[in-house]
Amino acid sequence: MLVAGGLCAQAQDAADPRNSFKVKLPAESPLSLVSADWGQSNATARGGAMQVDLHSTLVLKNGGVRKIRAVSLLVLAQEVTPGGKGSVTVPSIDVEPGESFPVRIDLRLMRPLAAPGGTLVEVGLDGVLYDDLSFYGPNRMNSKRAMLAWEMEARRDRRALLAALESGGENALRDSLLAAVARTESQPRMAMQVMRSLPATNAGSEKQVEFAFLRIPESPLELMSGEATMAATEARAPRVELRNGGRKPIRYVELGWLVRDAEGKEYPAGTMPAEVSLAPGQQSTVRKDSTLRFAKPVTGLTAYPAVIEFTDGELWVPPSGAWKDPKLAAALPVSGELSRLGNVYRRKGLSAVVQQLRAMR
Repeated sequence: MLVAGGLCAQAQDAADPRNSFKVKLPAESPLSLVSADWGQSNATARGGAMQVDLHSTLVLKNGGVRKIRAVSLLVLAQEVTPGGKGSVTVPSIDVEPGESFPVRIDLRLMRPLAAPGGTLVEVGLDGVLYDDLSFYGPNRMNSKRAMLAWEMEARRDRRALLAALESGGENALRDSLLAAVARTESQPRMAMQVMRSLPATNAGSEKQVEFAFLRIPESPLELMSGEATMAATEARAPRVELRNGGRKPIRYVELGWLVRDAEGKEYPAGTMPAEVSLAPGQQSTVRKDSTLRFAKPVTGLTAYPAVIEFTDGELWVPPSGAWKDPKLAAALPVSGELSRLGNVYRRKGLSAVVQQLRAMR
């Protein structure tokens, strides 16, 4: 009891925000720290490790000369401990030079027990995406690819909304926003965990299930075939046959998942990333030694190309024309930008959306 009490006291002492949580930005960083509120952040001893619950609002300032569209922060408690690091990304922002903006951090990390008074968590910069799509930062968490994909989706959706405004006026824009809001509200997501494959515990109920595929207009990647071993809430060892039907070599793909439950309802359920090497016309098989674990039993899987990266660093995301197909529109998840603009419309009205669309051309 004395030992446990000492560990808990040590954890509480270590959670003193004056020296336990720090923000460390490079000297040449375009961002500077204005303020840091560590809120209810705390640390608790858990056996031979320490659980750190970080709840903070940082205010950062753009000290550069270009607009910032996205920021990713690396949050590090321990480099090699499982659960010891994470990241927070803020996409679809429009921060002018000299402007400040908030970043909210809510993470749970694990680290070895630390000496009282030492730094528990350090927040650093992983990347900044500018409005010209150039990038600054170490990119240790591969944030560049994700931020670029989100920005391309955001620009695609803003262009589609502007086109609706210019061709059909405010009524057409309102209809597009209301449709996005309705899709967001009627399309619940199913939680999915990606885990290392373990020996099957329900082998008697397992079966091989072939994937269905969504054909996305203008996609340079063709999904030829695929299967996984499925049982109840799990799909193990997914395998997908891919073909590069475009003109540029591909080095990375991200496949989106739709899962079907016992009632036949489909849910978006995350993505599966894969490094590939596909020359134009070449075919390859992606195999994952992993298990997809879903929040409820599923009876089928559908895959579609969500992000494609070419060897020259350019990205492809589904074009706006994909949503003209009712089947695709019902299945594909609403982008973060459309959801954000839908919320702007509900809170501030149509004029606020129009102002943002024209400011972020």
